[in-house]
Amino acid sequence: MATAGKNLSAFDPTTLSNCADFRIGIVVSAWNGHITQRLLDGATSVLDAIGQRPELRTIIEVPGAFELPLGAQKLCQRNDIDGVLAIGVVIQGETRHFDFVCSGATQGLMDVMLKHDKPVGFCLLTDNTEQQSLDRAGGIHGNKGTEAMVAVLQMLQLSLS
Repeated sequence: MATAGKNLSAFDPTTLSNCADFRIGIVVSAWNGHITQRLLDGATSVLDAIGQRPELRTIIEVPGAFELPLGAQKLCQRNDIDGVLAIGVVIQGETRHFDFVCSGATQGLMDVMLKHDKPVGFCLLTDNTEQQSLDRAGGIHGNKGTEAMVAVLQMLQLSLS
């Protein structure tokens, strides 16, 4: 994934061409919306690149990162959703709130994925500064939304084999 000095958001759409008919749910946090929107744009650009029709996408918004697991669970419970991407941004503040939100959201998303046996992509930026998040949302380190959506589709490909 994105790391210092590298942009790992490039992908070959032809390797995902058999994924165009998958029904994708996306749960996106409204908190830090100026960043999560850029991540959402990166994710949907992958779906556009593989030729997925927009009507096969369900996008819901939740207030913040801590609510991502419940949003993902609601999507996973639906029979018309094959895989989910969770998008959020938590930026370090002056208190331990950051640690609790990041830990809770991470564990919650993992629990949802395993409970429902559906891929739940992890696009939760947990950065020290807003600039670090911007750098990973279409900036110098690429777009984590793109990378996470590719990972969801790759996991869905496992169901085809």
